[in-house]
Amino acid sequence: MNKIPVYFMPGMAASSRIFEKIQLPEERFEIFYLEWLNPIAQETLTEYTARIAANIHHENPVMIGVSFGGIIVQELMKIRPSLKTIIISSVRSNKEFPLKIKLARSTKIYKLFPTNWLSEIEGTLAKFGSAKQKKKLNLYQEYLSIRDPKYLDWAFENIIKWNRNEADQEVIHIHGDQDEVFPIQRIHRAIVVKGGTHAMIIYKHHWFNKNLSHIILNDTDEQID
Repeated sequence: MNKIPVYFMPGMAASSRIFEKIQLPEERFEIFYLEWLNPIAQETLTEYTARIAANIHHENPVMIGVSFGGIIVQELMKIRPSLKTIIISSVRSNKEFPLKIKLARSTKIYKLFPTNWLSEIEGTLAKFGSAKQKKKLNLYQEYLSIRDPKYLDWAFENIIKWNRNEADQEVIHIHGDQDEVFPIQRIHRAIVVKGGTHAMIIYKHHWFNKNLSHIILNDTDEQID
């Protein structure tokens, strides 16, 4: 039996290490990891996605994306047919964006906030933060390893400007009911993970290891505990 190729795309600024605790049965699946590329000046989301697609070497793979990576795998569907596309802690259209992202899009206020503030906050927390804050900072630095301001500016702008107005009903959506970036109240037709935050791919890995292979192999919109 041929193994099913499964490609994982991490979230904004994250490396594929966010998937290090995710396991699928080796006899059925073969796992591959996609990574973020440095954007080219004035590169569109479509052009960028085409460069990501060059690293997919199988026909009709399963594609799984987290957060902004979920947007990327949906864009990949336009140029690389997939057996199944699954998004985690993401959105299926810009109608699911929270109000603050919609306001940022309409006012373009995001252009006023340089993304190098992330490094400044890290430095402050490392010096003066509490033990709990420093622990979170260490995890943040471990998994969100991409710090290039050009990439961060490009990614932030392309999330906000994503122009998909209608959800693709073929996309399977897994979402936490405690997601602080994309609140569950605006999410339509998702498999809901109880207690799942935006970072649940890391903290709820046991749930994914229990359920993800079933979701891949079956057509389901059912609630999974």
